[in-house]
Amino acid sequence: MVEQVNYMNYEGQEKRMHVYLPPNYEANKDQRYPVLYLNHGGGDDDSGWTKQDSMNGGYANLILDNLIAEGKAKSMIVVMPNTRGIATGEPSPIGTDDKCTQEYLKDIIPYVDSHYRTIANRENRAMAGLSMGGFVVLHTGLPHLDTFSELYVYSSGHSSPEALAKFKEYYGPLLKDPNTNDLFRVPFYMAAGESDIALYNGMKVLAFFNENGIRNFWVLSDGTHNWPIWRRYLYQTAQIMFPDCQ
Repeated sequence: MVEQVNYMNYEGQEKRMHVYLPPNYEANKDQRYPVLYLNHGGGDDDSGWTKQDSMNGGYANLILDNLIAEGKAKSMIVVMPNTRGIATGEPSPIGTDDKCTQEYLKDIIPYVDSHYRTIANRENRAMAGLSMGGFVVLHTGLPHLDTFSELYVYSSGHSSPEALAKFKEYYGPLLKDPNTNDLFRVPFYMAAGESDIALYNGMKVLAFFNENGIRNFWVLSDGTHNWPIWRRYLYQTAQIMFPDCQ
């Protein structure tokens, strides 16, 4: 089941997001659920991940329904916000949150935790995103590992040497910290297609993680920068999210 909900953000703007609720959510009144925050790409909005269009949609609700029914994925809530206009490919110094990060921390997560039966702790929050949504994972999720414990980047990476240099400068101390690895419940994940426009940008970002010893998954698939591979990545990653181990 997918709901469309509206909330008021910290700047007084009414915003919309799509929320996927797992099968039997209404029937299991005492059960609480982990949450995946799933981000769309540039030029899209919160409807993209649940749109049913083979070349322009994510079918996320159907992917999760099937995986949960087969026992291959945990029952989870999936929140798909509209970050159009606030997500950015430019990193900010840790501690100076960009607009997207502020909206997540001040508005999106509090709304979800107060309106749905979530397990409201970092161990049960994951973040994933495609293309521009991958920057949300890098620039919102990574500096806030006190809020998220799993990060998944699909087809994304800094496209300019200047942005990559800033990312290394700002995030270097975090990645060099030997305790950072322990904050990931699942190793950091990046994926791209072999003819993906984001392939080499993503590889450069991942190389920086490798230089600093951050455990990770790297998936190189066939395909390009489009919905068929992003659906495949969601299908793959949903099966490893929220492991039983703490």
